Amino acid sequence: MPTTSSTARRMTSLGFDPRPFLEGTHMCFIFNDDNERRQVLAKYIQSGLESDEQVAYFVDTMTPDELRAQLRKLGVALPDHDGRQCILRTAEETYCPDGTFSPDRMLGSLESAWGQSRHEGFKGLRVTGEMNWALRGHPGSELLIEYESRINQLLRKVPVTAICQYDARLFDGETLYRLLKVHPMMIVDGRVVKNPYYIVAESDPSC
Repeated sequence: MPTTSSTARRMTSLGFDPRPFLEGTHMCFIFNDDNERRQVLAKYIQSGLESDEQVAYFVDTMTPDELRAQLRKLGVALPDHDGRQCILRTAEETYCPDGTFSPDRMLGSLESAWGQSRHEGFKGLRVTGEMNWALRGHPGSELLIEYESRINQLLRKVPVTAICQYDARLFDGETLYRLLKVHPMMIVDGRVVKNPYYIVAESDPSC
């Protein structure tokens, strides 16, 4: 499957916002209300499944089995088959499979996952990750901001729709501000809004 900037992009429903968005949207979700977060993510996952997209959730606050049970309680109709369409995996094994974090490796994994999802016949790929793992001192975690910035470059080539979850009760204000500067969109009160703090990199060919 070709992975070039000319890849055709669809409009897709995010579930929690009534407007459709272009696939490949990169969103920062800074939250301090767990119930609101659960509701937003449940709708995001359900709409991806209904749109015949592959969905991946990288969970840090509980086990994948606990997440699966929670999503079902929230009304998400998870597939009962082998998990091809809905992938629930721990954040640490995803971002730090050998105990270290490498932006190059993670970006490569996202690109490969998008190609694999298209190869398997899905219309797209949407992901979300709980980012608490970045606070545990894994070697390479100091490159988190660089990684988030580089995601924007990757998503111009492969349109993975992404929500990055940051708990405002755990991350300090300076880090959150730096994170906002590298996310084009943010989630506020259950809606997606253009991020006024976003700074387009000089290397961005679209600016």
